[in-house]
This record gives sequence, C-alpha cells and structure tokens, in this order.
Amino acid sequence: MRDFDAELETRLCRYAAIDSQSDMDSKATPSTAIQHAMLDLMVQELQEIGAAAVTKTPYGTVLATIPGNRPGPTIGFLAHVDTAPQFHAEGVKPRVIRGYNGGAITFPDAPDLTLTPEDFPYLAGKIGEDIVTASGTTLLGADDKAGIAIIMTAARHLLQNPDLPRPTIRIAFTPDEEIGRGVDPRLPKDLGVDFAYTFDGGDAGEVVYETFSADFCVVTVTGVSIHPGEATGKLVNAIHLASRIVETLPQATMTPETTADREGFIHAVDMKGSADRMVVRFILRDFERAGLAAKGDLVRQVCAAIAATEPRAKIDVEITPQYRNMRYWLEDDMTPVDLARDALREIGVEPVEAVIRGGTDGSRLTEMGVPCPNLFTGMQNVHGPLEYVSVQDMALATRLMLSIAARAAA
Repeated sequence: MRDFDAELETRLCRYAAIDSQSDMDSKATPSTAIQHAMLDLMVQELQEIGAAAVTKTPYGTVLATIPGNRPGPTIGFLAHVDTAPQFHAEGVKPRVIRGYNGGAITFPDAPDLTLTPEDFPYLAGKIGEDIVTASGTTLLGADDKAGIAIIMTAARHLLQNPDLPRPTIRIAFTPDEEIGRGVDPRLPKDLGVDFAYTFDGGDAGEVVYETFSADFCVVTVTGVSIHPGEATGKLVNAIHLASRIVETLPQATMTPETTADREGFIHAVDMKGSADRMVVRFILRDFERAGLAAKGDLVRQVCAAIAATEPRAKIDVEITPQYRNMRYWLEDDMTPVDLARDALREIGVEPVEAVIRGGTDGSRLTEMGVPCPNLFTGMQNVHGPLEYVSVQDMALATRLMLSIAARAAA
C-alpha cells in the first residue's frame, strides 16, 4: 500500500509551495503569469522522467505522451495547476502530520483553528495515515496539486518499468480550471485520446460521472450619479438597487449553504462598484438543464421587478454557459466509467458512486466529445484553510491509474 508514499508526499509539498492561483477578472491565458511556474516545472519534470512529446501549448496546457506497449484505446489523464482564488493561496507552507492519531489537528499560523474528526467525519477513517495540510492561513492547493502528484508518480513508474502493460497514454496539465477556463477549444484535438480521466475528486474510491451544470451570471446596475448635496429627487443609488436584488433572491433556500445532494443554487460570489454603477456576479448551478434555466429566469425576473421600481436606472443581466453535467453524454457510453470501476475492484476497493456539487475540466471535455469522468485524489475541505489530503489516499489513486492502464491494454 505504501510503495509510492514518499514520492507523493515530496511531490505534493513541492507543488503546493508554488503560488499558482487563477484570476477570474483577468483576460489573459493563463489568467495569471504565476501559473507558468507550475506549467514550466511540469515540462521540466516530464522531460526528466523520459516522457515523449512534451510541450506547452500556446493556451498554457502541458501535454506529454507515455508510449504504449500494447494495443488499446489512447487514454488521457488530466489535472489542473491553478489553485482557487476564493481564499488566500500565496505563500503556502505545507506540512505533514505523520501517523495521524485521531485527535484534533492544530495549525501553527492560526492557533484558534482546528481540524477534527467530529466536524469532518472522513478524517476519522485516516488514523495511522500521513495527513498533509497547510499552516492555517492559506489553502493547501491539493486541489489539484494532489492530482498532479498522482499522475506524475504513476507516469514515472510506468516509464521506469517499460514492460508494464499499457496502451498509449496522454497526460495534460491545464491552467485556469478553478475559474471555468481550463479546457481550450483546441485541447480535444491536441490531446488526441479516445477517452480520459481527471484526477480531481475527493473520497477514496470515488468514480464520478455526474456533475453540476453551470452558468455564470453578471448583473450590472447603472444608476444616476450626482453630488449628494444636490441629490434630492435626482440621485439613483446603484448600491441600493444591487442590494435589493441580492436580498430579493432566495435566502432561506436555493443558496449553497441551504442546499445539498441534487439541489441546485444561486450563489452571489462578488459585488463591486459605487453609487453610480454596481456589478454583482453570481454562479448558477443545477444538475438538470431545466433547473439551471429556471434559476437564470429567476434572476432575470427579480432584476426586472427591481428595475420597474426605478425607471431611471438600467439593469442588465448577462448569463454565460460554463459547463454541463457530464452525465448527459457518459450515460450513452459508460466504457471509461466501467473501466475505472473494474480497475478499482482489482486493487481491492469497492467503487463509490458519487455526484459532484461542482465541475471539472472533464465536464467541458465530455461536452466537447472526449468522455472524461473524474477520479478521487483524497483531497478534503478544498478552497479553505482546513484543506487536507491523506498521502495513502493519493497512493491508492496512483495504483488506480496504473490499474486502468493495465486493464485497457488488449
């Protein structure tokens, strides 16, 4: 069980310490220059382990090949280099709690912060395992640097053992997954696979073929600006109107904190501006297309109702598709899902059927014609200071990748 532990731990800690968060407000590709530190390191490390056709594309994805030695489908394995912009992600200091004893985990840079199995039951099953966390003031970035470490460790093992059976394998490390821009329209052709997998999931054993469908919504409120001393009957305060929109939308239901399982939500993620002009950004999520469309319609209806109370204001609603539930396509051909399930059973793990209340690069790839379910890494509590991952979960995921490669070889 522990053959890969040391390598995985070393890789994850090395990768997590590199700043690489993405930026939703940037128009660049990748959205931040700092992501190149990870991308360029991946090019270097892939070349060092002997991968073929290593390249960084103009759109910032690193591609490489592990040559096959058996007939079979060409399979892709993907992970993303960026970390989430929703929480502090600069200057990450990864640390390892060896042989976790089952108690509360404290954090050196945040003495009042604790990670406990009472609050997070998955941790209770990790007694005796090696737990990687950050220091308490940043996220860890196991999402998705654990996925990168898993793929790199398995790739190195395959290349150092040329007799291990496998078809041709393609590797891709993408930028900007956290802001929904990880899959460039050119990637499906450049990747050149029959199907693929992302290592971007949570609990050990998970094989995910169902995700949210997602839209991004921007509401722009334009008021009437004038000196407040002369504002009587003239000023239209965009801040007040934007606040009314947020307050009128559901609060006790249909928000992330009030929904679970297959319930979708409308989530206000950002509000910026002034009395003259406000911009409110929402993410809309639902597992079904009809439910997603209904949430967009609700935002439009609320904005129209607020606009009707103040005809001097202008309220614009722009809704942009992000990704769709991969189930819509995978349910027509479950080949990659069944292969992963069989590979898990081969390494002694019963597959866990799960749905993601989120999305992956695989959501977009599947929609674009490359079937791409999502596999576990072990990462937990992502996008926050309590993020952690078990090295042993990562080792299990590494074995899963090797088992998939072996089973796919004819």
